[in-house]
Amino acid sequence: MNDRLPHEKGFHVSWDQLHRDARALAWRLQGHGPDDGAWRAVVAITRGGMAPAMIVARELDIRTVDTISVKSYNHQEQAEPRIIKTPDMEIVGDGTGVLIVDDLVDTGRTLEVVRRTMPKAHVATVYAKPQGRPQVETFVTEVSQDTWIFFPWDMALQYVKPYRGDD
Repeated sequence: MNDRLPHEKGFHVSWDQLHRDARALAWRLQGHGPDDGAWRAVVAITRGGMAPAMIVARELDIRTVDTISVKSYNHQEQAEPRIIKTPDMEIVGDGTGVLIVDDLVDTGRTLEVVRRTMPKAHVATVYAKPQGRPQVETFVTEVSQDTWIFFPWDMALQYVKPYRGDD
């Protein structure tokens, strides 16, 4: 019998780890844009994609940064994704030369909606789960589908009881 709580099959990401992984994502994307290896713009999927997008944009010297907001979660439960804010379509167009950046692809349903808006964009995520993996061209780390990723903006420091013993 498993004594672990559901949240204990988790992958806890610190701010330092997110920064390292987002920089690794930028390194993988360096030189792969369509304009002599450069990218025209970054579109972050809010909210989780904002921190990685900022780091990628900085590392790749991309000055045009926008957001697309897709609501697909209600706390830890997925709902039908819907766009609630689009980027400046005069700038991003069909997505040619545009990087779409998110923290994680889970089922891929959010990215399906985003891809309909910018079908020629390059999608990059820091973390990927197998079910959503086909929606992403570039990622850094794959985790199992049943793993919950705890991002630094979702956590606070607190005491955790050891698996064995009392202290």
